[in-house]
Amino acid sequence: MKAKTRKSLSSRFKITSTGKVMRRVTGQNHLRQNKTKRVKQSKNSWLEVPQPLAKKIKKLMKG
Repeated sequence: MKAKTRKSLSSRFKITSTGKVMRRVTGQNHLRQNKTKRVKQSKNSWLEVPQPLAKKIKKLMKG
């Protein structure tokens, strides 16, 4: 039987065409009115996940 993709991980991470695992920057869900425009813009981006953790995430996402 084919294993299923972990949907919770597929919504939190994305894999680039080169194979990097990317995650969102933390701290952008609430209390945004207290943050400056510059801080909010800098948090609206993606960061690369460290290699040991990326290996585990890829394994779970492939299913």
